Amino acid sequence: MRLASLALLLSAAVLGSAQVIGAETNDSPDRENTYFNGKRVPPLLELTADNFDKEVKSSKFLVVKYFSPYCPHCIDFAPTYQTLYEYYYTSKAPVDAESTPSTASFEKFYDIRFAELNCIAYGDLCTKHNIQSYPQTTLYQDGEVADVVKGGKNISTISTMIETALEKEKPGTRPTEILLPEPGATTLPTAPKDGEASEKTKEDGKDDSTTAIKTTGDKVGNAKPSKPLKTPNEQGISVSLTAESFQNLVTMTQEPWFIKFYAPWCHHCQAMASNWQQLAKEMKGKLNIGEVNCDAESRLCKDVHLRGYPTVLFFKGGERVEYNGLRGLGDFIQYAEKAMDICSGIQDVDAASFKALEEKEDVIFVYFYDHATTTEDFMALERLPLSLIGHAKVVKTKDPKLYDRYKITTWPRLLVSREGRPTYYNPLTPREMRETHLVLNWMKSVWLPIVPELTASNAREIMDGKIVVLGILNREDQETFLSNKREMKRAANEWMDKQIQLFQLERQNLRDAKQLRLEEAEDRNDQRALRAAKSIRISMDMSDRKEVAFAWVDGVFWQRWIRTTYGIDIKDGERVIINDEDNRRYWDITITGSPIVPSRVSILETISKVTASPPLIKPKLTISSFEKIFFDIRVTFSEHPYLSFGCIAGIALGCASWFRGRLRRNRGAFRLEDNLPIKELKEGLLGTTANGKKD
Repeated sequence: MRLASLALLLSAAVLGSAQVIGAETNDSPDRENTYFNGKRVPPLLELTADNFDKEVKSSKFLVVKYFSPYCPHCIDFAPTYQTLYEYYYTSKAPVDAESTPSTASFEKFYDIRFAELNCIAYGDLCTKHNIQSYPQTTLYQDGEVADVVKGGKNISTISTMIETALEKEKPGTRPTEILLPEPGATTLPTAPKDGEASEKTKEDGKDDSTTAIKTTGDKVGNAKPSKPLKTPNEQGISVSLTAESFQNLVTMTQEPWFIKFYAPWCHHCQAMASNWQQLAKEMKGKLNIGEVNCDAESRLCKDVHLRGYPTVLFFKGGERVEYNGLRGLGDFIQYAEKAMDICSGIQDVDAASFKALEEKEDVIFVYFYDHATTTEDFMALERLPLSLIGHAKVVKTKDPKLYDRYKITTWPRLLVSREGRPTYYNPLTPREMRETHLVLNWMKSVWLPIVPELTASNAREIMDGKIVVLGILNREDQETFLSNKREMKRAANEWMDKQIQLFQLERQNLRDAKQLRLEEAEDRNDQRALRAAKSIRISMDMSDRKEVAFAWVDGVFWQRWIRTTYGIDIKDGERVIINDEDNRRYWDITITGSPIVPSRVSILETISKVTASPPLIKPKLTISSFEKIFFDIRVTFSEHPYLSFGCIAGIALGCASWFRGRLRRNRGAFRLEDNLPIKELKEGLLGTTANGKKD
């Protein structure tokens, strides 16, 4: 009996010392061992509510990772922590006179272990230890918190915390410089030669007396040489493409192509031919230029779904976008240069480079991401820029300064900065962020500057569906021109701020009204009214309101169109008109009857009168009164087709009924005397009565 007790005591002592030396020395049937640098590494010690207090005091040092299995940051941090544990577990302890290489164990020498705690399974325990974010790496010394690293930091940051504590515990035992593996590596990195190390130290300007931690990857020497890139448009000509060459050169490659689809008999194509050939010369060595004869390659043009000639398309791989600008040489070159800039990839910016970019670009789409952003998110982002050629620039960033500037707290996030004014893309779910058509539709609604210039290529986009404050300016007087543009931008910003405040106030009133209904239903214990109140939805969509936009037009260049449409001559001075293209009307005077001028006060006081229902200022028409009648009829038919059809059907039935009655009256009335003899008329139509009697 005494022998059995003694054996039990010895086995308990052995198990206890094993726990001190390693995290888990016994193989677990549920968790596989790993191997690092050819040595077996047992699984990490899993802490629970039952063993936490015991394990944290069982060794001098205990490194604990607090995590959630559902946290993207924790998932990304897992390989870093696992590799760090494997590195230290397989490291050798310093060899001194009292220890031999055979007995030298790093974890035994420093009495340090590694563990992890699942905060989803043991949430109360994490709350007890004041864990507010995941992941968090905590170093315990003698059962007390010695140091903490919050967030998914890199391997060198966690190692620095450990090295500092070990050096403080046993001075002079830690090296001044260690080489750490990359997360996920299974072998130690190769140490650089002394000459290379000293040269690199001199280049970096670092002092050897400080502790330096370098990280190297296992695949540094395995990088394959990049494939040499082919120079585009080497000869500076427009390449005539066939169906076969189109597939081989355009659709089956990722090279950008600017291609014209034309017909030899088309007069517009003939007029554009010289500019297209000159474009090819200008883009020599920069961008591939091609053309397709649709008479010879009818099947190819049919597959492209052309709507007319000439059609100019920009291709990159399997994606394309149609060019809708003017056909001058300068317009082609400007578009081609912007296309090449976008095709070079989405630029990653920081706060400084973004500030420099704002000085050159009026509209910038900014994609905010962090280390947990997935490959699917970036793939969806890469599909967007092609459609933005000639409109706006797209950049991405993970700079904390830009996070703070735009108050970004969720990732990924998308916004547009128009002259420094941010507008956010509201949908935040992963599906909505990756839905290309949904994101692109939003981009199209905000890719114009706050006060853009009205040109032939963007006139429909600016004017249709909006009330437009249009400044008629003269750019020849540069000082006055810039001053008037600033006034219009100030007016635009103030109007937008005011509309946002009114919209938020209106929605707040709706929320208050819903809350009052809920409280009333609860007080009366009316379940039916309570369900009806809960079913009320507060819409945050502003699309039901007619947008007020701002723009300016060159009054000298478009002088004839402005004079014939609005009756204004730029020679009389710069003016502002408020145009409602959908109803073919406009306003050019204020409530006092004076002309609207490019002034913030004049514009703002007039907009509120114009947007009232009904308008407080009488509008003028951009078409004649006779044309307005037919225009209103056409608009009514397009907006209310079923009601219009019903009215027409009712009018048609009324006309048919009237015509039928008129026809009967013209033929005369039907009289019995003209067709019956007098005797039958006197005896009645039925003759004698039913009982045989006569009257």
